[in-house]
Amino acid sequence: MESTVNLVGNFPGGDAPNLQRVPFDEAPTTSFHVLVAVAAAGGQFSDGYILGTIGIALSLSRETLHLNATWMGLLGGASLAGLFVGSLLLGPLADRFGRRPLLIPTMAAFTVISMLQFFVTSPWQLLVLRLLLGLALGVDYVVCCTVVAEFAPMRTRARLLSLLVLVWTLGYTTAFIVGTLLSSEAQNAWRWILLSSAAPSAIVFVLRLFIPETPAWLVQHGKAGKARQIVTRYIGSSIDLPMVQSSDTRSLLASWRELLGPKYRRRAVVGAVMYTAQVIPYFALGTFIPAVFEALGIRSNYLGGAIFNVFMLLGTAFGLWLIDKITRRQFIISAFYISAVTLLALVLVNAGAVYTVTLSAFFAFVLAASTNLDFAYLPELFPTRLRAVGVGFGTAASRVGSAFSTFMLPLCMEALGIRVALGLCVGVLLVGGVVCHAFAPETQGQPIEVEL
Repeated sequence: MESTVNLVGNFPGGDAPNLQRVPFDEAPTTSFHVLVAVAAAGGQFSDGYILGTIGIALSLSRETLHLNATWMGLLGGASLAGLFVGSLLLGPLADRFGRRPLLIPTMAAFTVISMLQFFVTSPWQLLVLRLLLGLALGVDYVVCCTVVAEFAPMRTRARLLSLLVLVWTLGYTTAFIVGTLLSSEAQNAWRWILLSSAAPSAIVFVLRLFIPETPAWLVQHGKAGKARQIVTRYIGSSIDLPMVQSSDTRSLLASWRELLGPKYRRRAVVGAVMYTAQVIPYFALGTFIPAVFEALGIRSNYLGGAIFNVFMLLGTAFGLWLIDKITRRQFIISAFYISAVTLLALVLVNAGAVYTVTLSAFFAFVLAASTNLDFAYLPELFPTRLRAVGVGFGTAASRVGSAFSTFMLPLCMEALGIRVALGLCVGVLLVGGVVCHAFAPETQGQPIEVEL
């Protein structure tokens, strides 16, 4: 049973009623908001770094661990599989038990498991550790953007959430650079590459110790007094509590039923389709871009791959700047259509290396820019009581897509040819554009507490 709680003018904890009240969503951005964003973004850096290390590490450990093609595929996709389970089943527990109880242990898990990878002696051991890392990654994906969304003021929320995507890309790129620097003929180089992910995780763990529970979750669970203390201490005594519906503790099953019920079903589908349609070409091409360029006849395929990755990073930075310049709908719909047309031009026209690399770089730039919406738009689609479940649903769907595309792209290239394989990616992008064009709601400039 739910009842709307009017918190304006309610000042538990000794708040002075004569101060001019400021709505929670309109609070000024403070150093505390920056700390929350940095602590969450640090987790995303670790996420990207952990996923980025495995490719080089596997190529270097093939002889030591006696890896055949099956093991290479299993180990390469293990973290993505674990991420699916973690985001779908474990991350949504934050709606019931709180954001902070899941926010901190994930970084401890990253650190410990990263260290344990150094000591593996068989592919089975590494597989288990990569699956466990994936579980923690799934939880962190859900909780990070939820915490930032519920603390951030409305006017800076999108930029702070977009920072998570930029830093994830930076972590992924950094892993490639560090892996290249650490790779050598030394037998244990791959161990040091996998171990290196423990360093950023340990630093972020310390930062997160200073992040309290979100006031929105506390108010929603009838703990307005505690929420008042946190708002007063970290944001300001004149800031109102967030306007959130209070309700009894909900079971995860009840949350799933409401999410997929008639009230929020369309938003859940939009979030899942948007995220999935982005990551299928993102991971497929990003993971195998040297092989893609080789199939397209590019001799300097690794140089082309480096250019592709640089433009992905630049595109993410551009998206961080653009996200508040246009509406959410304009951003995601135009990005889908532009990236689809660009990739289609690459499929249909064979005009040499410069044309291919240039068009690929532009495609990477546009698609990477739109990934800012994965963390900025997705949490805006759902109310506080369903935010972790909704974000978890979209994230899980996207990881199924990324794992499937990463597995299938080499097979499609071999069986059907590179242009047909890229044509399938064009189709995925068009589906994303059409679904968002038809059904995506506008959330820009609206309070974080969504009620339909």
